[in-house]
Amino acid sequence: MRDLIVRRAPHMGMAGPHRPRRFALALATMLGAALALPAAGGAARAHAARTISLSDSGHLHLTSHHGFTLNEQGSASGSISGTIYLHLNVVSTNRVTAEINIYPSGGSVTGKASASYHPSGALATFSGTMSIVRGTGSYNHASGSGLSFSGTVARSNDAITVHVSGKFST
Repeated sequence: MRDLIVRRAPHMGMAGPHRPRRFALALATMLGAALALPAAGGAARAHAARTISLSDSGHLHLTSHHGFTLNEQGSASGSISGTIYLHLNVVSTNRVTAEINIYPSGGSVTGKASASYHPSGALATFSGTMSIVRGTGSYNHASGSGLSFSGTVARSNDAITVHVSGKFST
């Protein structure tokens, strides 16, 4: 009988007969931790994505400027109504970039945009694309790209009208 035990031990490795007990203990610990996650704050909950068709307009007024960046605030109406902040940076005579923050009830949505810029007399126009880069609250998982971004700048007082449309997911 002793010969039989000695022959089996090298195949079991150093843990030998303790391996099944360790495996059972590790498995029980993992199962216990997995079952405790939802009760401990819902970390294991899945997020159901939804698609939002965005069609918003904003009417903004200049709050400050720094160099070639216009900082604007106003109200957005449409699919996501709320306060809107826009930081429009004129990067060249024919190009602008922007960061857009909208604060609807229940959260916020932030986008980055790039557009062509065409000054002409008292009005300048811009047109390009925007990407949703983050959200908070009910828009926590917001993302999207290729949204349409356009508008006008009244050059006399730097008031901006902006239009954003397209689809994004949350």
